[in-house]
Amino acid sequence: MTDAPSYGFDTLQVHAGARPDPATGARQTPIYQTTAYVFRDADHAAALFNLQEVGYIYSRLTNPTVAVLQERIATLEGGVGAVCCSSGHAAQIMALFAIMAPGRNVVASTRLYGGTVTQFSQTIKRFGWSAKFVDFDDLDAVKAAIDDDTRAVFCESIANPGGYITDLDAISAISDAAGLPLIVDNTSATPYLCRPIEHGATLVVHSTTKYLTGNGTVTGGAIVDSGKFDWSATDKFPALSAPEPAYHGLKFHETFGPLAFTFHGIAIALRDLGMTMNPQAAHYTLMGIETLSLRMERHVQNAMTVAGWLETHPAVEAVTYAGLPSSPYNHRVAQICPKGAGGLFTVALKGGYDACVKFVDSLDLFSHVANLGDTRSLVIHSASTTHRQLSEAQQVAAGAGPNVVRISIGIENAEDLIADLDQALSKASA
Repeated sequence: MTDAPSYGFDTLQVHAGARPDPATGARQTPIYQTTAYVFRDADHAAALFNLQEVGYIYSRLTNPTVAVLQERIATLEGGVGAVCCSSGHAAQIMALFAIMAPGRNVVASTRLYGGTVTQFSQTIKRFGWSAKFVDFDDLDAVKAAIDDDTRAVFCESIANPGGYITDLDAISAISDAAGLPLIVDNTSATPYLCRPIEHGATLVVHSTTKYLTGNGTVTGGAIVDSGKFDWSATDKFPALSAPEPAYHGLKFHETFGPLAFTFHGIAIALRDLGMTMNPQAAHYTLMGIETLSLRMERHVQNAMTVAGWLETHPAVEAVTYAGLPSSPYNHRVAQICPKGAGGLFTVALKGGYDACVKFVDSLDLFSHVANLGDTRSLVIHSASTTHRQLSEAQQVAAGAGPNVVRISIGIENAEDLIADLDQALSKASA
């Protein structure tokens, strides 16, 4: 493709990064199921290993199928580059890896996926890192949480599980003033509904497992580099600004400029952490992205219909969908997610914990699974599953209290979804 920025989203989701295979003329991106690549000669091998030439060495680092996916996601997000990896959790660790160091902290939103809260509150301590959890609607609290050891600010564009929309413009203004990168998890929104880089994000992370793939077949993650952050402005980010011993003193930011983080993610993070995406997973995700806009439009349409119906049901205490006029986040839809508030939200039932469990067990069309963003409608009781490891106070802060059920609306007929919900609510409230 040439002049890619002039193409529309629907065209880019099909074509970005892909070209007919030069060896066979195959139009669909082949699955390059290989671990290694033949070097032209010894000088070619040395240039690749010295980062003096771009190419393929070993599939833990780079693979042609994965490379197409990286370019496509970066293009759709408006970034300069991307690194794909084995899962969304891997993407989060890799996003922090080049930025953090022992004794450093990340300021994170309280409204995050339960697994992320656990990763940030427990697991990253083993690296000597820590996290400060703050309500990102309280901008003064976000500012106050940042200290001399803070190295990043982290939030979700549309928060899982509640569907809350973060004011990315306000948060990025705070991170910019502090000279810190803003990392935004855009999994629930996808670049079709929200492009965080346009709102000041430095890095965008995805669980490609969810809406980008859209069919519940493979796990994967991605980190998109905006290319806009000055990693050399201070001495806070030595992994990117200082000499790298493993590459004879090469300075990533000085050498690669806007692509510094992307090259570091491949040359250091994938090399040493090994959180590699396999080429077959990349292939499935590429095929999923080809229909991303079509699916997201239907997800949003169905979510509006179903959430509006649920809001009027006598067994329902509250619905958190930001697309509803009653939502306190509705005013952010036009600003942050102009094409819709996504397909994810929660429902609080008047019957509490027991009613939620009975409701989930009574559904027929909805699948009870620990996933979201599928073409199928999915449901889970977060407090007893994905957020079970959190305290009740943490569950409530994350929007996953004991009386709350998370719903991921698929692309089925809305009237069929409503019928299934209606019969399950009747049983749960009996």
